[in-house]
Amino acid sequence: MSNHDELFAMNIQPSDIVVALSGGVDSSVAAALLKMRGWNVHGLFLILPATGSTGGKRLKAVEAVTYHLKIPLEIIDLKEEFIASVIEPFISAYSKGFTPNPCVICNEEIKFRHLRLYAKQKGIPFLATGHYVKAVKRQGITDLWRGKDSGKDQSYFLHRLNQDSLSMAVFPLGEINKRYVQNIAIELDLPCRETSESQELCFLSDGNYREFLENRFGSSIDMNGDIIDSHGKRLGEHKGIHRYTIGQRHGLGIASSRPYYVKEIRPDTREVVVGRKEELFSKNVDAELFNWIGPLPSSNEPDLKAQIRYRHKAASGRLTVTGSNRVRFRFEEPQMAITPGQALVCYTGDRLIGGGWIIKKEADR
Repeated sequence: MSNHDELFAMNIQPSDIVVALSGGVDSSVAAALLKMRGWNVHGLFLILPATGSTGGKRLKAVEAVTYHLKIPLEIIDLKEEFIASVIEPFISAYSKGFTPNPCVICNEEIKFRHLRLYAKQKGIPFLATGHYVKAVKRQGITDLWRGKDSGKDQSYFLHRLNQDSLSMAVFPLGEINKRYVQNIAIELDLPCRETSESQELCFLSDGNYREFLENRFGSSIDMNGDIIDSHGKRLGEHKGIHRYTIGQRHGLGIASSRPYYVKEIRPDTREVVVGRKEELFSKNVDAELFNWIGPLPSSNEPDLKAQIRYRHKAASGRLTVTGSNRVRFRFEEPQMAITPGQALVCYTGDRLIGGGWIIKKEADR
């Protein structure tokens, strides 16, 4: 198995390590690679809310993988904590006209927090996940870098991690690509699930968050409201602001020779403001609760770029600290559909320097 060593180079002496397992290919291969390199691997499965038989299938897959790899497994039930920390804020955000990113919160508040707590409780010095990112130690801190596979890089979702977690973190998949991971799973005959590559929310069976929200809101949800243009002209009616997000084009029900896009959501008046595509571009984005991975960068940091959503191509600009844990990023070129509730994540080259939650502009309030 030593033929994989060159693609899994690490400057850390193998020791005890706890690996978050989901039953999927990525986490299973991460555990397998660690064991191949001589680590004493402990598996940890976190029970989270799931629909139907999904949760049971995940656990059975994890049990099959740990049996195959001959590693111990511990199980922690976090359903109630997940509801309080992830699902309830998710629901609240939509009711306020924001578009939340629960995966970011889950990584910070659920996965890495409990990995770290479990590791410290058991005296295990390291923790690992199957994320496609790299952790690099530098001058007493641990930096977070994009994964080698640019199509799978998941650093955006981990921008809120602190040094307590990062200093213990090992990411076995950071230097390899998805196809190689799949080949390892086949080569080792790992009994893991082939999970979907989509970014669907793990607590939804079909990705239909609108139906999920309406079921959770129940009769308390205020549904109907007006769709208006930037000048206040009424163009139609909607069935709930939770059904819309900034930049949305389809499902507006407006007859027009040119398409309209959602430009703004006003929860107080239950209005959805639409505009033409050119109205959705902006250079400035403000973010709060900004989490710095390391020290604050200098004002002339080279190759500074930012993303405003996971699949957004990072674009160049200038970062300014505007207050306590608040920043403004000014893009060199206007970006489309900057969405409150999503994360602004900043990089210098491929090194992640921090991220925060996008807030509404003063003009939008």
